Amino acid sequence: MTDEGTAAAAATGTLGYEQARDELIEVVRRLEAGGTTLEESLALWERGEELAKVCRHWLEGARARLDAALARPQGGGDDEG
Repeated sequence: MTDEGTAAAAATGTLGYEQARDELIEVVRRLEAGGTTLEESLALWERGEELAKVCRHWLEGARARLDAALARPQGGGDDEG
C-alpha cells in the first residue's frame, strides 16, 4: 500500500457511519457516471472498498450491541408468577 493509501485508510477509521455511507454513495455515483481515467477509477474503487469496510464495521458493532441488549435479562420486578 502506498503512503497515500495508508493515510486514506487511517482517515477512514475516524469516519462515522453516515459520513462513510455518504462518501461511498458519491464514489459509486462517480464510477457509474464514467468519464474518469483508469487510474481515477481504480482510486475511486479502492476508496469505495475502504468506505464499505468502515460501514460494515459500524453495522456489525451496532448488531453486536443490539444482540447484547436483547440477551440481557429484563429484570425490574415485572415477572409473571
